[in-house]
Amino acid sequence: MIPLALLPGFAQWGAHLDELLARPEALWIHGPAGSGVSSLAAELAARRGEAWFEPGDAAQAAGWLAGHPRGILAAHTCAPGELPCLALQLPGVEACPEAIPGLLAVLATEEGLAGPLPSALGFLPCTGNLRELRNRLLRWKLLGQLPTPEPSGPLRLQAEDLASNLHELERYLLHQALRRSYGNRVEAARRLGVSRRQLYLLIRRHGDPVRGEAAHGDLPHRIKKRQSAQNSSPPGDTR
Repeated sequence: MIPLALLPGFAQWGAHLDELLARPEALWIHGPAGSGVSSLAAELAARRGEAWFEPGDAAQAAGWLAGHPRGILAAHTCAPGELPCLALQLPGVEACPEAIPGLLAVLATEEGLAGPLPSALGFLPCTGNLRELRNRLLRWKLLGQLPTPEPSGPLRLQAEDLASNLHELERYLLHQALRRSYGNRVEAARRLGVSRRQLYLLIRRHGDPVRGEAAHGDLPHRIKKRQSAQNSSPPGDTR
């Protein structure tokens, strides 16, 4: 169990925890998957002496609240709208990078790891959740794998034509998925929503930055078609 003081965003809501518990309304805890929503809901329910529940939708939440007016709801959806709840939103890990060292230390203790941890385990982005941090730790513990840093800053598209920009975006997303999956191609394909065959075609086209494989220069038809059109333009044609 992650201590409440280490959850992302505790510096904002932790100082008002007693006030939250004393409120007459039900509490709706929400945030991105893996941000500690369930852990916080269970802890607050225990402190209130109430039950907690993970609703599937607003209608289900409303039905449960009828019998638990001061209960705790945990959800990864947005705030409850018209339901009689006080909403508390938890940020993801990426929004609170200062929390990462403490979270890694607790997770390392749970996994029986002693000594200093590699600084690479704290690299951002971390897809915003605690599960990703634990997965990083386990990959390093069991496989010796560490995340690789991603290029800083947003994607910059220099070309004006759609075909070239789509080609660059495809490369960017492929390399991002490969880095975030530590080069595991099955996982990278899942992240991208493509088949394994499609992934290998993309890798042949754009290379693999994790395994150090260079691109073979295979260009998609849309790029070849544009290049052919440009090469066949008459001299002085500025189209």
